[in-house]
Amino acid sequence: MTAPDGMDAPSPARRDNGGSSPLRGPTLVRAVRGRFEGSSAQIFFRRLGALDFADAIILFGASLLLSVLPFVILLSSLANHLIDTDLSRHLGLNTKGARIIIQLFRSAPRHSAAAIVIALIVAVANSLQVIYERAFGQPHRGWRDVFRFITWAAVLFGVLVADSVISRPVRAAGGPVAGGLVTFAGTAAFFWWTMYFLLARRLPGRRLIPAAILTALFWAGLEVFASVYFSSEIVSDSSLYGTIGVVFSLLTWFIAIGAVIVLGAVGGATWDRRKDKAARGHQDRIIRSQG
Repeated sequence: MTAPDGMDAPSPARRDNGGSSPLRGPTLVRAVRGRFEGSSAQIFFRRLGALDFADAIILFGASLLLSVLPFVILLSSLANHLIDTDLSRHLGLNTKGARIIIQLFRSAPRHSAAAIVIALIVAVANSLQVIYERAFGQPHRGWRDVFRFITWAAVLFGVLVADSVISRPVRAAGGPVAGGLVTFAGTAAFFWWTMYFLLARRLPGRRLIPAAILTALFWAGLEVFASVYFSSEIVSDSSLYGTIGVVFSLLTWFIAIGAVIVLGAVGGATWDRRKDKAARGHQDRIIRSQG
């Protein structure tokens, strides 16, 4: 068809999109999808999906709330040390917020409650085992590892007491930088051992190192966030709701701990899978070149 001035009318495709191909959008989507398929990002999100990320961190945070608070009281009694003050330190609370937390733990526990508290901590260990098994694609062993869970609870007791005893001298001698490095190293070592032990040595220890380092990094980030957020939050919730408001704030912190553990484990498992895939690809290329 000819335009009134004698020029050919522009085609609809060129008039509507300035000469660009109308298939450019779908082509771009297919290209992005092709790069995503089989990538580390896809593996990461698939593993998060297998863990039911939101449900996992909420349930784990709730189990921590039910077990850690009485566990801290029990530790303070048995170790003759105010470990609740160390909880305030990890939360990065100011003086007013720390005072509220300390008052929350001032009731002395009955020693008959020790068995209940330990049972709750054993349940936390079982939840941790499930998280690590799903992150690394291992079958669930379950309650046949009950003695392993009890051992983990005993080691956790020792770690918390050791952290309470050495943290202040280290920070006083080397400053916050030295204290932060010691905390990072100790956190990474504890989570590496936790994964190795609760997975019943089904994976070589070297394959768990990235997950332990990532967990320690996320833990350090959580402590920075907590120091900014929780002081004002705990003071505000305490003023508005009383003791139950403080418990709500602590539940938020425990859920964040669950997120740290899950993201560290899944990130480390994804990194391990990527390295393993790259190593197999390199080996296949060597075999083809020799053939």
